[in-house]
This record gives sequence, structure tokens and C-alpha cells, in this order.
Amino acid sequence: MRQKVKELSIEYLIGDSELLSNMETVAVKTPFSDEILTFFNALSKKMLSIPEARQYPDVVTLAFWLRRSHFLKEKELFETEGGLCMGRGTVFHIAPSNVPVNYFYSFATGLICGNANIVRLPSKDFPQVMIINQAVKEVLEEFKTLKDYICFIRYGHDQEINDVLSAVSDVRVIWGGDATVKEVRNSALRPRGTEVVFADRYSLCVVDADKYLDIEDKKQVASDFYNDTYLTDQNACTSPRIVIWTGKQRESAKELFWDELHKLAEQKYTYQDIQGVNKLDSLYCLGAENEDVHLIEGKDNLLVRVRVESLKKELLKNMENSGYFLEYDSDDLMELTDLCEQKCQTISYIGETKELRKLAESGVRGIDRIVPVGKTMDFSFVWDGYDLLERLTRRISIV
Repeated sequence: MRQKVKELSIEYLIGDSELLSNMETVAVKTPFSDEILTFFNALSKKMLSIPEARQYPDVVTLAFWLRRSHFLKEKELFETEGGLCMGRGTVFHIAPSNVPVNYFYSFATGLICGNANIVRLPSKDFPQVMIINQAVKEVLEEFKTLKDYICFIRYGHDQEINDVLSAVSDVRVIWGGDATVKEVRNSALRPRGTEVVFADRYSLCVVDADKYLDIEDKKQVASDFYNDTYLTDQNACTSPRIVIWTGKQRESAKELFWDELHKLAEQKYTYQDIQGVNKLDSLYCLGAENEDVHLIEGKDNLLVRVRVESLKKELLKNMENSGYFLEYDSDDLMELTDLCEQKCQTISYIGETKELRKLAESGVRGIDRIVPVGKTMDFSFVWDGYDLLERLTRRISIV
């Protein structure tokens, strides 16, 4: 194993080939151990002390998520199940390329569960990744016993590396879409290895126009929706691509909602011409396949809205990002049934959840999360329908 690892073309951001070679023999820990909680709490403080971190809401959100107080609440819920619980061993995380901080949520879950963690980071040099990793390096100097449990790496599309790392992993966690899942599955896991897969998904937003108009702070709503969408260029599976309008005062609500969002995007978003070209291409493709679509006239290409008169699965083939939204007016949310198939992940909402719950209970194969607007990116240990604490630990029966 050691010689194999040394021969691989791997870039080490945290850890080295020696550490990676020894990972399959590292002793597992109990979930939510005090040592790990203390480490993450110190890391949270370190991240919040870095001036550059304040420029990135996703880094700040991560820092707050890492606090001891948050994990203690999760620990209490976890321990109600009883029994002796331990980490599974070595977890091999493959992070998505388009969401900067996702790799760290995946890693943190693995470590919280008591596992050693090999994490393949995004290939892109996101500033958030550099900030987080610098904080990790500094805090690890105070928690040297945890160094054996953390290895952050980068490498290209290389099946040999996937083969070696999969062969020593007890759990493989794949983020990044159908193509990535298919590629990585060419590499065999060890006989008792398990896998958690996050494939291509999409998300919707349901807005009750009347409830929206009752909200006083519409700038905050715009900020919340901006964070759900523009913050990741709508590349995250959690980012809504289709907005469903309900209620009686839809036109008034739309005018205010989109105007506030556009003003915020003008202030904060960096727009590139190629994004406008991509939006136009998606619009033409959508129009070629569906007669009942209409471009809603806007101020510029920073925000593109397309009204659709019916909800068909075919709509999903021509969704775009970077501020491109399909819109539909609905009198009955059961109309969303066809869209809520297995690839439908999150429904964010402004209003109430009663009708959304009925939709989820109707027998649809999709919908894993129903959350308020502004909360789509909030990570939890139950994700895409998986209980990650259960999947990354093993329970020992003692009779």
C-alpha cells in the first residue's frame, strides 16, 4: 500500500503519502467524542477570526455549524438510539467541483462519526477552500492526535487512484452528479465497504404571493433567495431552478420579488457575457421543444425569467443557471407531481407547509427536503434522504 500511494500523482493539501498509507489501520473513535467536538469548536473560532472569511457567507455559515453547542444537540438525538456505536473505519469522500464548502461538511460528518477521512477536494482553487484549509492547518497544531484522521488531496480523473483509495475504504461518499458516480463505481470497494451517493438532483421553490406581500422586510427575503441561488450560480442541487407561484396576488408579488432580487444581484453578483449566451441557448432549446413558454421581458441578462404554462418533465432538460428561472402559476400543488420524481431534492417555500406535506405524502419518489427560502444550503446529517450518522457508523450489539 505504501509504495502504491507514493507512486500515485496526488497533490496533498493536508497530510502526506505516509499518512494516507496508514489510514486503513487507524483506530476508530466513538461518535461525537469530546476531542473532536473541541477540535471543531476551536476551528470555528479560528475561521471566524480570519478577516477574509467574512467576505464569504458560506464560510461563516460553516463556522457556526461547527460550534460545540450545535454538535451537542445532535449528539443528544443520536445517543437516544442506544447501544455501543463506533466509526466504520476509513471514509473516502469525493467532493463536487462546483460547491466550495461542500467537501468540508462531508469531511466533518465523517470525523464526527469517528472515522479517518480521505477527502478529494474540488479541482478549482476556490478562495473559501484556501481559507478553511489554512484554519485547519493552524488548529491541527493544537490537536496533533487528529492528524492521522485527516487527509485532503487533489488529483485528476485517474481510475488507478480511485482503485487504490476505494480498496482501502470502509465507506465511499460520492458527491458530484451521475457522471462522477458512474466513473467512480468502476473502482471496487472492499468486500464490507458501503457507499453513499449524491447524484444529479434539482430543486424547486414555492411562493405564496399573499404571504410574501405580508412580509415587511422584502430585502431580507431577496437576500435569502440570492444566497440560495446566485451564491453558487445555481450550481448546487439545492438551488431552485423553477419558481411556483400560488395565492391570489401573484402579479403584484412577482413584481416586488424579482425587482428586489435584481437590485441585489446588481450590487453583489459578477456577471459574465458567456452566462447570457448560455441562458439564450437554453431558452431557444426550451422553446423548440415546448410551445407554451414565454420569455418575460426584463432589464438585462442578469436575471432571466421564463413563464411556462404547463409542468412537464421535459422542462428539466433545458434548465440553466446564473440567474435563470422558470415560473409557473399554480392553483393546486398536486400539479407538481410529475416534477417531483426521484431527481427532485429540495422544495423551498415562502408561506406554509401544509400543502407541500400533502404533496410529499402523495407517493412521489422525490422530495427529500422542505425548507424555508434562505435555508436550502443549510447542511444537516440527514441529506438526500440518507441518515449520514447511521451510514458512517456501526452499532455493536452487547447482550
